[in-house]
Amino acid sequence: MELKEKIRVIDGFPKEGISFKDITTLLNDKDAYKYAVDLMVDDLKDKGITAIAAPEARGFLFGSAVAYALGVRFIPVRKPGKLPGEVSEYSYDLEYGTDKLEVHRDAIKKGDKVAIVDDLLATGGTVNAVAKLIEKNGGEITAMEFLIELTELGGRDINKNYYINTLVQYES
Repeated sequence: MELKEKIRVIDGFPKEGISFKDITTLLNDKDAYKYAVDLMVDDLKDKGITAIAAPEARGFLFGSAVAYALGVRFIPVRKPGKLPGEVSEYSYDLEYGTDKLEVHRDAIKKGDKVAIVDDLLATGGTVNAVAKLIEKNGGEITAMEFLIELTELGGRDINKNYYINTLVQYES
């Protein structure tokens, strides 16, 4: 199955000059969704992973399914104020400011082998922040797994010290 054929491309959304990759068409095709998750699981199954971490919101769509299939814990990574209880946070720079991500303080065990799963690798800033947050709390990043990679945005460059697998690549 060619996953790229299952992803709708919408030019000019959300603004002119952007070519939006709409994954809802893939999610709406049960066979394509299952195939994408199965490919991620196959890539990760022999890496000794003890947990999957995924940033909200679309990362949850793939991360939780992969965690379930591998029989490992799922660690939701959220924006500030979305998790109850004690959290650990990591601040990171954006082009025009800063942002923060949070996880529950007790979600990561020292020595955990964590794979980060998300729908899209673009500039790599968010996944890099997730990795730093996991590492700050004693976890080890074993892999980064994505449905889509926008290759010209250089997300691999700032994450070159991590293993990265993507299922579909676009130049823009």
